[in-house]
Amino acid sequence: MMKAPFLIAAAVFGLSACKPAEQKAAKVDLAAEEQALRAKESAWMEAYNKHDAKVLTGQYEDDASLAANGTALMTDAVGRGIFLEGMATDPALKVDFASDRVIVAASGDLASSRGHYTMTYTDPVTKQPKTETGNYLTVYRKVADGSWKAVEDFTTPGPAVAAAPAAQ
Repeated sequence: MMKAPFLIAAAVFGLSACKPAEQKAAKVDLAAEEQALRAKESAWMEAYNKHDAKVLTGQYEDDASLAANGTALMTDAVGRGIFLEGMATDPALKVDFASDRVIVAASGDLASSRGHYTMTYTDPVTKQPKTETGNYLTVYRKVADGSWKAVEDFTTPGPAVAAAPAAQ
């Protein structure tokens, strides 16, 4: 009589250990995800230089935050949209940025990119082109379609990135 419950339990345990391959967590290709983020940032920079507000606003998740020099923290799509549309209409706008470090979480659903930028824009006070350098940190979340969207995007002006020391 005791054998039946034991055999049932063993069978259930044995079957649950044999999950189909599609149910097992797939290993994330961190190098491929890093390359996807670098490609995304290249396209993002291109959108700035094409003054494409629609593409710029599409880089962010709905709940994202954007912090830029001289502005209040923007935490909603409307605020980000107004700011980015204003940038896109600036005829002096020219942006160059590159990541110095990209980190992708082992889970493959979060990542960050830290880098440096140079941006030329029309100074609101002098009405003349002004060039600013600085650093940025962007945190990304993978969305349902498999693409990456920014959820935190912060820039801080500062001195140009120092050249790496020469190898001795």
